[in-house]
Amino acid sequence: MNIVKNLKDCRLKVEAACRRCGRDPGQVILVGVTKYSDAAAVNEAVAAGLKDIAENRIQAANEKFPQVNIAGITKHLIGHLQTNKAKEAVQLFDLIQSVDSIKLLDEIDKRAALAGKVQDILVQVDIAKEEQKFGLPLEEVGAFLARVSSLNNVKLKGVMTMAPLTEDKEVIRSVFRRCHELFETIGQDWSCSDRVRMNHLSMGMSSDYDIAIEEGATMIRLGHAIFG
Repeated sequence: MNIVKNLKDCRLKVEAACRRCGRDPGQVILVGVTKYSDAAAVNEAVAAGLKDIAENRIQAANEKFPQVNIAGITKHLIGHLQTNKAKEAVQLFDLIQSVDSIKLLDEIDKRAALAGKVQDILVQVDIAKEEQKFGLPLEEVGAFLARVSSLNNVKLKGVMTMAPLTEDKEVIRSVFRRCHELFETIGQDWSCSDRVRMNHLSMGMSSDYDIAIEEGATMIRLGHAIFG
Protein backbone atom coordinates (compact mmCIF):
# COMPACT_ATOMS: atom_id res chain seq x y z
CA MET A 1 0.00 0.00 0.00
CA ASN A 2 1.61 3.23 -1.17
CA ILE A 3 -0.62 6.02 0.07
CA VAL A 4 1.60 8.82 -1.23
CA LYS A 5 1.58 7.32 -4.74
CA ASN A 6 -2.15 6.59 -4.59
CA LEU A 7 -2.90 10.17 -3.58
CA LYS A 8 -0.73 11.50 -6.39
CA ASP A 9 -2.47 9.20 -8.88
CA CYS A 10 -5.90 10.38 -7.69
CA ARG A 11 -4.90 14.00 -8.16
CA LEU A 12 -3.69 13.27 -11.67
CA LYS A 13 -6.99 11.56 -12.50
CA VAL A 14 -8.90 14.54 -11.07
CA GLU A 15 -6.86 16.85 -13.29
CA ALA A 16 -7.54 14.66 -16.34
CA ALA A 17 -11.28 14.56 -15.65
CA CYS A 18 -11.34 18.33 -15.21
CA ARG A 19 -9.50 18.84 -18.50
CA ARG A 20 -12.08 16.72 -20.33
CA CYS A 21 -14.92 18.99 -19.20
CA GLY A 22 -13.08 22.32 -19.10
CA ARG A 23 -13.01 22.68 -15.32
CA ASP A 24 -10.36 23.95 -12.93
CA PRO A 25 -9.00 21.07 -10.77
CA GLY A 26 -8.85 23.58 -7.93
CA GLN A 27 -12.66 23.46 -7.85
CA VAL A 28 -12.64 19.82 -6.71
CA ILE A 29 -12.03 18.91 -3.05
CA LEU A 30 -10.63 15.42 -2.49
CA VAL A 31 -12.00 13.88 0.72
CA GLY A 32 -10.17 10.82 2.03
CA VAL A 33 -12.57 8.26 3.47
CA THR A 34 -10.76 6.66 6.39
CA LYS A 35 -13.40 4.06 7.24
CA TYR A 36 -11.11 1.03 6.82
CA SER A 37 -7.81 2.73 7.63
CA ASP A 38 -5.91 3.05 10.87
CA ALA A 39 -4.56 6.29 12.30
CA ALA A 40 -1.06 5.67 10.93
CA ALA A 41 -2.40 5.45 7.37
CA VAL A 42 -4.45 8.61 7.85
CA ASN A 43 -1.44 10.46 9.21
CA GLU A 44 0.57 9.35 6.18
CA ALA A 45 -2.08 10.76 3.84
CA VAL A 46 -2.28 14.01 5.82
CA ALA A 47 1.51 14.35 5.65
CA ALA A 48 1.23 13.90 1.86
CA GLY A 49 -1.12 16.88 1.68
CA LEU A 50 -4.62 15.46 2.23
CA LYS A 51 -6.68 18.28 3.76
CA ASP A 52 -10.08 16.62 4.20
CA ILE A 53 -10.88 13.32 5.91
CA ALA A 54 -14.20 11.54 6.38
CA GLU A 55 -15.53 8.89 8.71
CA ASN A 56 -18.74 6.88 8.47
CA ARG A 57 -19.24 6.18 12.16
CA ILE A 58 -19.10 8.26 15.32
CA GLN A 59 -17.35 5.49 17.28
CA ALA A 60 -14.57 5.19 14.70
CA ALA A 61 -14.01 8.95 14.74
CA ASN A 62 -13.86 8.96 18.54
CA GLU A 63 -11.20 6.26 18.45
CA LYS A 64 -9.17 7.55 15.49
CA PHE A 65 -9.20 11.35 15.61
CA PRO A 66 -7.19 11.66 18.86
CA GLN A 67 -4.38 9.74 17.12
CA VAL A 68 -4.46 11.78 13.91
CA ASN A 69 -2.69 15.06 13.23
CA ILE A 70 -5.91 16.95 12.50
CA ALA A 71 -4.58 20.50 12.83
CA GLY A 72 -5.88 22.38 9.79
CA ILE A 73 -7.80 19.32 8.56
CA THR A 74 -11.52 19.48 7.73
CA LYS A 75 -13.37 16.52 9.25
CA HIS A 76 -16.45 15.17 7.47
CA LEU A 77 -19.17 12.76 8.58
CA ILE A 78 -20.50 10.86 5.57
CA GLY A 79 -22.30 7.90 7.18
CA HIS A 80 -25.92 7.71 8.25
CA LEU A 81 -26.45 9.71 11.45
CA GLN A 82 -29.05 8.79 14.04
CA THR A 83 -30.57 11.65 16.03
CA ASN A 84 -29.24 10.25 19.31
CA LYS A 85 -25.69 10.68 17.96
CA ALA A 86 -26.16 14.29 16.83
CA LYS A 87 -24.49 15.72 19.95
CA GLU A 88 -21.27 13.79 19.32
CA ALA A 89 -21.37 14.56 15.61
CA VAL A 90 -21.51 18.29 16.31
CA GLN A 91 -18.56 17.96 18.68
CA LEU A 92 -16.44 15.90 16.25
CA PHE A 93 -17.10 17.11 12.71
CA ASP A 94 -16.71 20.31 10.73
CA LEU A 95 -19.12 19.21 7.99
CA ILE A 96 -21.94 16.69 8.38
CA GLN A 97 -22.70 15.51 4.85
CA SER A 98 -25.43 12.99 5.62
CA VAL A 99 -28.37 15.07 6.90
CA ASP A 100 -31.41 13.35 5.46
CA SER A 101 -34.45 14.45 7.47
CA ILE A 102 -35.98 17.50 9.12
CA LYS A 103 -35.99 15.61 12.44
CA LEU A 104 -32.21 15.15 12.25
CA LEU A 105 -31.76 18.74 11.06
CA ASP A 106 -33.64 20.06 14.10
CA GLU A 107 -31.60 17.90 16.48
CA ILE A 108 -28.31 19.09 14.97
CA ASP A 109 -29.44 22.70 15.30
CA LYS A 110 -30.38 22.12 18.95
CA ARG A 111 -27.05 20.45 19.76
CA ALA A 112 -25.07 23.09 17.91
CA ALA A 113 -26.86 25.84 19.85
CA LEU A 114 -25.95 24.16 23.14
CA ALA A 115 -22.33 23.88 21.96
CA GLY A 116 -22.22 27.54 20.90
CA LYS A 117 -21.53 26.51 17.31
CA VAL A 118 -22.99 26.99 13.85
CA GLN A 119 -22.79 23.55 12.23
CA ASP A 120 -22.10 23.25 8.51
CA ILE A 121 -24.14 20.53 6.82
CA LEU A 122 -25.01 19.06 3.44
CA VAL A 123 -28.40 17.61 2.61
CA GLN A 124 -28.14 14.01 1.45
CA VAL A 125 -30.69 13.44 -1.30
CA ASP A 126 -31.94 10.11 -2.60
CA ILE A 127 -31.67 10.45 -6.37
CA ALA A 128 -31.12 6.75 -7.14
CA LYS A 129 -34.12 5.57 -5.05
CA GLU A 130 -32.47 2.37 -3.92
CA GLU A 131 -34.01 0.76 -0.83
CA GLN A 132 -30.66 0.23 0.89
CA LYS A 133 -29.62 3.89 0.53
CA PHE A 134 -30.39 6.74 2.88
CA GLY A 135 -31.30 10.20 1.69
CA LEU A 136 -34.05 12.79 1.63
CA PRO A 137 -36.68 12.13 -1.07
CA LEU A 138 -36.66 14.82 -3.75
CA GLU A 139 -40.24 15.81 -2.98
CA GLU A 140 -39.22 16.75 0.58
CA VAL A 141 -36.28 18.98 -0.35
CA GLY A 142 -38.40 22.16 -0.46
CA ALA A 143 -39.67 21.69 3.10
CA PHE A 144 -36.14 20.89 4.27
CA LEU A 145 -34.76 24.11 2.78
CA ALA A 146 -37.54 26.16 4.34
CA ARG A 147 -36.73 24.62 7.71
CA VAL A 148 -33.01 25.37 7.33
CA SER A 149 -33.80 29.02 6.63
CA SER A 150 -35.64 29.29 9.96
CA LEU A 151 -32.82 27.91 12.11
CA ASN A 152 -29.91 29.76 13.72
CA ASN A 153 -27.26 27.13 14.34
CA VAL A 154 -26.95 25.28 11.05
CA LYS A 155 -25.79 26.38 7.62
CA LEU A 156 -26.56 24.33 4.55
CA LYS A 157 -23.46 24.31 2.37
CA GLY A 158 -24.58 22.02 -0.44
CA VAL A 159 -25.88 18.65 -1.56
CA MET A 160 -24.61 15.09 -1.25
CA THR A 161 -25.75 11.96 -3.07
CA MET A 162 -24.64 8.39 -3.69
CA ALA A 163 -24.66 6.61 -7.02
CA PRO A 164 -26.63 3.39 -7.45
CA LEU A 165 -24.88 0.02 -7.22
CA THR A 166 -24.53 -0.71 -10.91
CA GLU A 167 -21.86 -1.20 -13.54
CA ASP A 168 -23.89 0.89 -15.99
CA LYS A 169 -21.97 4.15 -16.24
CA GLU A 170 -24.82 5.91 -18.02
CA VAL A 171 -27.15 5.19 -15.10
CA ILE A 172 -24.53 6.56 -12.71
CA ARG A 173 -24.02 9.60 -14.91
CA SER A 174 -27.78 10.23 -15.01
CA VAL A 175 -27.99 10.26 -11.20
CA PHE A 176 -25.06 12.67 -10.91
CA ARG A 177 -26.49 14.92 -13.62
CA ARG A 178 -29.87 15.13 -11.89
CA CYS A 179 -28.18 15.94 -8.59
CA HIS A 180 -26.19 18.71 -10.25
CA GLU A 181 -29.41 20.13 -11.68
CA LEU A 182 -30.93 20.12 -8.16
CA PHE A 183 -27.79 21.79 -6.79
CA GLU A 184 -28.05 24.55 -9.41
CA THR A 185 -31.77 25.04 -8.87
CA ILE A 186 -31.36 25.40 -5.10
CA GLY A 187 -28.54 27.87 -5.63
CA GLN A 188 -30.73 30.03 -7.85
CA ASP A 189 -33.95 29.78 -5.84
CA TRP A 190 -32.30 30.40 -2.46
CA SER A 191 -29.65 32.93 -3.48
CA CYS A 192 -31.01 35.50 -1.04
CA SER A 193 -30.80 33.20 1.99
CA ASP A 194 -27.79 33.50 4.29
CA ARG A 195 -28.53 29.98 5.63
CA VAL A 196 -28.52 28.23 2.26
CA ARG A 197 -25.33 28.32 0.21
CA MET A 198 -24.53 25.86 -2.55
CA ASN A 199 -20.76 25.67 -2.05
CA HIS A 200 -20.35 21.90 -2.27
CA LEU A 201 -21.74 19.19 -4.50
CA SER A 202 -20.48 15.96 -2.92
CA MET A 203 -20.80 12.98 -5.23
CA GLY A 204 -18.51 10.33 -6.59
CA MET A 205 -16.42 7.67 -4.87
CA SER A 206 -13.38 5.59 -5.82
CA SER A 207 -15.16 3.72 -8.61
CA ASP A 208 -16.96 6.64 -10.28
CA TYR A 209 -15.37 9.94 -9.29
CA ASP A 210 -14.28 10.73 -12.84
CA ILE A 211 -17.93 10.65 -13.96
CA ALA A 212 -18.94 12.74 -10.94
CA ILE A 213 -16.38 15.42 -11.81
CA GLU A 214 -17.59 15.50 -15.41
CA GLU A 215 -21.11 16.06 -14.08
CA GLY A 216 -20.15 18.92 -11.78
CA ALA A 217 -18.99 17.45 -8.45
CA THR A 218 -17.00 19.87 -6.30
CA MET A 219 -16.25 17.23 -3.65
CA ILE A 220 -15.36 13.56 -4.15
CA ARG A 221 -15.13 10.89 -1.45
CA LEU A 222 -12.26 8.44 -1.96
CA GLY A 223 -11.50 5.46 0.24
CA HIS A 224 -9.72 2.51 -1.38
CA ALA A 225 -8.39 4.70 -4.22
CA ILE A 226 -6.18 6.35 -1.59
CA PHE A 227 -5.84 3.85 1.22
CA GLY A 228 -6.06 0.57 -0.69
